[in-house]
Amino acid sequence: MPTYKAPLRDFRFLLTEVFEATTQYEKWGFPDASPDVVDAVLSEGAKFAEGVLAPLNEKADEVGTKWKDTEVTTAPGFKEAYKQFIDGQWGSIGAKPEYGGQGLPESVELAVNEMAHAACMSFRMCPGLTLGAIHAIDAHGSAEQKQQYLPKLISGEWAGTMCLTEAHAGSDVGIITTQAKPNDDGTYTINGGKIFISFGEHDLTPNIIHLVLARLPGAVKGPKGISLFVVPKFLVAEDGSLASEKNGVICTSIEHKMGIKASPTCVLSFEDAKGYLIGPPHGGMAAMFTMMNYARIDVGQQGLAQGERALQGAAAYTLDRLQMRAATGPKNPEKVADPIVAHADIRRMLLTIKSLVEGSRALALFAATQLDKKHSPDADERRKADDLLAFLIPIVKGFLTEAGFEAAHWGVQSFGGHGYIRESGMEQYMRDARITSIYEGTNTIQANDLLRRKVIGSGGALLTLFLKEIDGVVSELKGSKELGYQASALERLRGEWEELSLDIAKRSKENPDEAAGAAFDYLMYAGYVAVGFFWARMSKVALASLGKSASDDSFYRAKLQTAKFYFDRILPRTATLAITLRTSSQSLMEIADDAFVL
Repeated sequence: MPTYKAPLRDFRFLLTEVFEATTQYEKWGFPDASPDVVDAVLSEGAKFAEGVLAPLNEKADEVGTKWKDTEVTTAPGFKEAYKQFIDGQWGSIGAKPEYGGQGLPESVELAVNEMAHAACMSFRMCPGLTLGAIHAIDAHGSAEQKQQYLPKLISGEWAGTMCLTEAHAGSDVGIITTQAKPNDDGTYTINGGKIFISFGEHDLTPNIIHLVLARLPGAVKGPKGISLFVVPKFLVAEDGSLASEKNGVICTSIEHKMGIKASPTCVLSFEDAKGYLIGPPHGGMAAMFTMMNYARIDVGQQGLAQGERALQGAAAYTLDRLQMRAATGPKNPEKVADPIVAHADIRRMLLTIKSLVEGSRALALFAATQLDKKHSPDADERRKADDLLAFLIPIVKGFLTEAGFEAAHWGVQSFGGHGYIRESGMEQYMRDARITSIYEGTNTIQANDLLRRKVIGSGGALLTLFLKEIDGVVSELKGSKELGYQASALERLRGEWEELSLDIAKRSKENPDEAAGAAFDYLMYAGYVAVGFFWARMSKVALASLGKSASDDSFYRAKLQTAKFYFDRILPRTATLAITLRTSSQSLMEIADDAFVL
């Protein structure tokens, strides 16, 4: 299996040079996030990912998790790695200092998280779910709940989950049936079942804090009747000690999956479990989105991370593998054949992976800096960051996971037959990446969120905000001899994007299927243009930096060459998407349902 090397130079390039975040963290409300501190955290995060997590990945996938008599045993090495995770305080990077966190920017935390996802995605799922619980309790919990749960969750001593999905409901959380009955002491008795609960049961921590969506008696039907509850695996006394008997939370099975096999995906049964209301009654949806918005950026990074693994594996293999001669003549005449990297189609695969992965990373980290700006003392900056983030989240989650899976696909293909064999390691990245387009809201949900809620629902205001960002870089590059081609392409596409959006909005007023049928293609169109915008931003910095340091010139030159490939070979995919986006939904909807049945 290919080894993992954290792309530290790329993280530094984006955070320091492209987005200039390291010089603005203090202004945004992070006084301790000096450039030296940020660099040290990234460097140590890389060491942890490379040295502790990456060696677990292959064996963990092979062995998986084991379930017996309601209990789950994690893969070999996970317990030891989790202890090192706690000792290194890796779960506390972005958390508030008053609860034991380090108070560093979330963009730094998310950069470290990407490295961990790339090293061993199954392991990183556990603290990832805990982060979602931390965000929800911090945003919606009472002062007592924050003090009781946050320090242990932030330290990693306890883990957290999100318990949303039920077998009959799937993504339609509005029809969940889990019940919460009020008790005389202010607690609630929870009864019901949840599925697809990542790390819903495990042996890494002595307690698991479940955040559970349920209905109170008399609640209205639909999403507005949902409330959120804290349901610990073991009840917690006022002094912080744990009850000797488990609460009524039972893991009845774990799923058998095609990927992330070392992450236990649990079926949980809540049987007279004691729970505690978080936030107001019937306020569960707001709390759920607090968890899910952060999680959707995290899942986008999971897709990106598997693409990074595919890039590293494919690059190493194709530089070494000898087969046939290059079309233009021998490149390696003293040997029997040339390395396959000399072949044009292999280079197409590598550059497709590289351009998607590095462009996606820029998009993800830009979104993360908007999370940071939400801490700014400047109200206008906070408002703009909040709007940009709302617009970008479905693109980050949806496009990055589709791009990550495509990158993993080309990684397998670059190996030829060896890519299909388990020992190469490449097929695992493809299997692990596949789930990312499904959970935390399928990409169909992301597409509808982007087009129907964020674009049409805002009257185009959120789209216009991002188009202004594109206008800025177009204006900067328009007169550039080297990069004017990027400005021309982006100027045309931002106009087309606006025109397509108006057209779909107009058609959907008469027929809602127009927007629903166009949504996924719209998401992909948006993703390609957004990544093109970030390649333009990276190109501007790379061009200006050439010649300043001989040791860095190859890095900057590769950025410019990869950007050229993206604009030449990937961004033109928008042309066919534009055609489908202008086409009505008639051919989707006119065929009879029974035509799909033999």
